[in-house]
Amino acid sequence: MNTDKIYAEHIANEYSKKEASKVMQLKKLDTKAKAPANIFAFTFGIVSALVFGTGMCLSLGVIASGVGAFVAGIVVGLVGIAGCCVNYPIYKKIKEKGKLKYGSDIMRLAKEISDEE
Repeated sequence: MNTDKIYAEHIANEYSKKEASKVMQLKKLDTKAKAPANIFAFTFGIVSALVFGTGMCLSLGVIASGVGAFVAGIVVGLVGIAGCCVNYPIYKKIKEKGKLKYGSDIMRLAKEISDEE
């Protein structure tokens, strides 16, 4: 077995021009349609959870103490809870917009792939 030949072919394959297959194009379009919704959902969810945690710390007296901190903690915590509650419906709306934007291209490409086989 000639390992030098195998290694040379492997290196040559890395530098050769590759044509994107239709399946890879379909995958990229699907990712492009869903990526904004995923990025928003993770970012907004993390921020909302941090706001909720800050509210808990305020109301439990970890960050500050007193009646004002307790009331502020409850208000901040409720804002965080509200953010967590609206995250999924907003995610679904953003995802639907992405599906509408790229749906026709995805369907056309999927039909081309299924007709080939």
